[in-house]
Amino acid sequence: MKTIHQFSSLLAFLVLLSSCNSRLSYFTQDLYEQYHWSPEKLKRIQFYLSKDIVLKKQRRGGSSEIAEGKIKIEDGRKVEVVTIRKGTPGVYLFSPKEKRFAISFEGGNKKRFLMFGPNPKVEDHYVLLASDWKRRSGKVNYDGREWRVDSEDAYAALMVDLKKVERVSVKSRTAKGRKIN
Repeated sequence: MKTIHQFSSLLAFLVLLSSCNSRLSYFTQDLYEQYHWSPEKLKRIQFYLSKDIVLKKQRRGGSSEIAEGKIKIEDGRKVEVVTIRKGTPGVYLFSPKEKRFAISFEGGNKKRFLMFGPNPKVEDHYVLLASDWKRRSGKVNYDGREWRVDSEDAYAALMVDLKKVERVSVKSRTAKGRKIN
């Protein structure tokens, strides 16, 4: 009997804990079209990253200054690495064209953003966009420079907390009533 009571208590605790967590959902083209968000409203939505993105840039010879990322040696070459972890919050900056979002995950420089757009292969989730995708990597622009990302980063998508997003979009009030004078 004691075991059943302990199990019930644990189950109730887990249900309570899960109800407190925000449930993130993929940001999709359908969601975007459903709410007709303007650029001003998009700037008020908190975006999150669905999986890690690792940007790599091979550094040429010359002085060895350390930038925002890390410098490491790979096969005798200096490589600069910037990692953006799963769950990192990001903000919308602008749309250079239809179905393209510039999302920034760090401050400091207005050029520190990545481009995301809907991918029909993954239910129109807004995923990382890169130019020149090849089998193992793609090219992205970040911080005003060209970087390489691994091919699995192509599925890094934008996530949103739908409860918070819906609160941003809803304007409500409650009538207090009227009495006869």
